[in-house]
Amino acid sequence: METLTLAVFFIALTAGAYFGMNLLYIKFHYSILMPALTATLLVILFLLLTETPYDTYMIGGQWIDRILGPAVVALAIPLYKQRKLLFDNLVPIFTGTLVGVSIGLFTGFALAKLFGFSEVLVLSLLPKSITSPVAMEIAEQIGGIPSLAAVFVMIAGFSGIIIGPAFLRVLRIETPIGLGMGFGASAHGIGTAKALEYGPREASVSSVAMSLSAVFGSFLAPVLVWLFFL
Repeated sequence: METLTLAVFFIALTAGAYFGMNLLYIKFHYSILMPALTATLLVILFLLLTETPYDTYMIGGQWIDRILGPAVVALAIPLYKQRKLLFDNLVPIFTGTLVGVSIGLFTGFALAKLFGFSEVLVLSLLPKSITSPVAMEIAEQIGGIPSLAAVFVMIAGFSGIIIGPAFLRVLRIETPIGLGMGFGASAHGIGTAKALEYGPREASVSSVAMSLSAVFGSFLAPVLVWLFFL
């Protein structure tokens, strides 16, 4: 009974924090107020103040985590609706995403080496621009720490949705293809959520870019490790 109570409480806490922060975001609409970011910080603050262990939170949190799979599959709907746009622009989407994920991998690696990060930190940082499940798997395979890789992915995603809109405006990137690839290749899932605010076409391209980034990153990250660490 106690386990059930804890599960319901933490599910309600997470959902309540998200919907509350979403109302705040709808009212002010600043990127820094994206509910995925603010709700996460709110839940973390609650856990710290109440000294609640992560494992205790996950009694309820695991059920929310299980919804992620169906949520990702649901992205197939805008993909199907925008299939003509995607097929007509397959080459620029493919090449643009490849360039984007390559830059993400190499710049992350170069900056980590420049600041003298340890090898394990570099290997954990390497897949930062790839969606969490794939990034964690890549980090484990190349000798990094999966949980740390997930943290870097979150930082990259939040940075992308906060800085990305202004950066894209400065570069005058306004097309659905450009916006979608920018968010999907740099900020993965949360970037796709941001792209959806621009429109279904942007979200569809972002979904494809996110998926392609995972595929490209799975091949490129081990190659980079082989070149510089073996």
